[in-house]
Amino acid sequence: MNIYYSEASVLDSTQKRSLQLLVDGKVNSKPFIPVYGTAGEFTLYNLTANSDTTFSLAASPDSTLPPLINALEVFTVSDELTDGTNSDDVEGLASLQDEFDVLKDWGGDPCLPSPYSWDWINCTSGSTPRVTALYLGSFGLSGVLPDFSSMTSLEIIDLHNNSLIGSIPEFLGTLPNLKQLNLAGNDLSGTIPSSISKNKKLKLTVTDNPNLCVSGKSCKTASVDTSGSGGSSSSGGRKKSKLPVILGTTIPIFVLVWVIGGVCAVLHHKRKSAAIAAGNVGQTGGANKPSGNPQAAQMQMAANNMAQNVVNDFIMNVHEQQSAPEPVYNDDQQNHLEEGN
Repeated sequence: MNIYYSEASVLDSTQKRSLQLLVDGKVNSKPFIPVYGTAGEFTLYNLTANSDTTFSLAASPDSTLPPLINALEVFTVSDELTDGTNSDDVEGLASLQDEFDVLKDWGGDPCLPSPYSWDWINCTSGSTPRVTALYLGSFGLSGVLPDFSSMTSLEIIDLHNNSLIGSIPEFLGTLPNLKQLNLAGNDLSGTIPSSISKNKKLKLTVTDNPNLCVSGKSCKTASVDTSGSGGSSSSGGRKKSKLPVILGTTIPIFVLVWVIGGVCAVLHHKRKSAAIAAGNVGQTGGANKPSGNPQAAQMQMAANNMAQNVVNDFIMNVHEQQSAPEPVYNDDQQNHLEEGN
């Protein structure tokens, strides 16, 4: 125990201040006299005390003034010292502080002393407490979640309404005691790890993450732009399909081949008939008549015109197919088309 004293006023020759320390009513020190403008110190040590021990200051027999004291320090033996917060939790919290600058102002032991633990965590009691909750909602966190998988006692992780990016870490689904995980209101992307989505004991909240795939079906066909060229994936599960263009080009070609084959067959038949008719005329003395058969020539000209018209129609159809906008299908329509093929 330390006692500090100093005279507060200038005393005249008739005044004197002298005091003694009493322990359990018995004098335990020599008289000591405070000096004006000077700090004095009296130390009491090697004394065993308990809750019933009393300390008091009394004026010496020759003192004309009452006792005075300016400050007092009492040292006691405390409980057994501990190692502080569990080292695994301290390591995980350090990872969060390294990633997010807004958390770097917090220092000292995270959980001890217990009335003064960090505001955004919950801790267990005991000589070596564990961190059981992270309350970092609306904390201005920006970036990718670091690895804090060493914090295996976590039961609640609240990270809503921040600016977190990237995918949801796989290790969050391996925390054995986790019961609540709130990741709403961020910019997370990719798929939800199966270790999280299949955990029936975990209450998961991931709303308001526009780039996050929340169902396996929508994630299978969703396109992701990783080129950095500013493009974006189709929204609302709608996508373009090249199937109509393929069908619109293949079917007219097949029809054209079929029509051309038919026209060639007709021309071949007409030419054969014209040759037979010319031979019959020659046999009946037609050698003195003008050469050629007018009827056969007209038939050949009509066939040529028919073939030309078919080709022109085909060219117009192809141009129309190329200039027409590509249809847009939703997931169900696209899957139906693909199953039909």
